[in-house]
Parts: sequence; C-alpha cells; structure tokens
Amino acid sequence: MSADLTELYQQVILDHNRRPRNRGKLPTANRVAHGDNPSCGDQCSVYLRLDGDRIAEITFDGSGCAISQASASLMTTQLKGKTTADAQKLYDEFHTIVTTGQAPEEISDLGAFAGVHAFPARIKCATLGWHAALNAIKGDPADATTETHKD
Repeated sequence: MSADLTELYQQVILDHNRRPRNRGKLPTANRVAHGDNPSCGDQCSVYLRLDGDRIAEITFDGSGCAISQASASLMTTQLKGKTTADAQKLYDEFHTIVTTGQAPEEISDLGAFAGVHAFPARIKCATLGWHAALNAIKGDPADATTETHKD
C-alpha cells in the first residue's frame, strides 16, 4: 500500500473516531445488541430498525479505543439502507480485510482497517460493532439485547 493511501486511510479512522456518525440510542429501534470485549474494555451497543429485511436505521453507542469506535461509526454508514444479506456480505469483506490486510482494489473506507491485521489483538476491537449489528439482525425482537465478544 502506498504511503499516500496509508495516510488517507489513517485520516478516515481518525475522522470517524473524532466525529462518529450515527452515535446514540435509536428510539425507534426494533433490534438491539450489545458487544463487550472484556480483554480491553471496549463496549458497543447497536440499535437498528429493520423494515422487512432492510436496515432502515442504525446507530451505535459505547466506549473504547479509536479502532472500535471508528469501526462502529463506519459500519453504521455502510449498513444503513442495506438488506440483512448485504450486511453479512459487507461483514465478511470487512473481516477479510482486518484479518489479512488485503484492502479492496478500489479505494474504500473499509480498506482503512487493513492495517489492523498487523495487530491481532485489535481485530476484536475492529469487529466488535459489526458482531453486535449481526446479532441484532439475527436476534428476536421480543428479546432485543444480545451479548457478543467474538473473534
């Protein structure tokens, strides 16, 4: 990866950490899941409103390192308006990026997290919000809170 592209990607992460998108509780959420990474203390709750199989709205709240918070922010921008199948596909792409360091050929905000692969303990940080979102999608709306700490 070129130095210019690395710099651009670092700026994406810093921007999402400093100015998170879609942060806060979603009053109209019909699905909620909570992720906790006990090894470092990161926490992330994801609130989403499904309209059929489409993610009509999605927000997150939580605390943790810059990687976890920036990743959760970016995730909400990527998943809003997508189908649940699209969400799984995007997660799979993101997981490949953070575990292998192989950024997509086209410049993509998801590629900003390619450097995470060099720090295996940070993979859990980067994927925490994504796991919470997938658990919220799969969860029972009557029992809307789920715990997660995968990867």
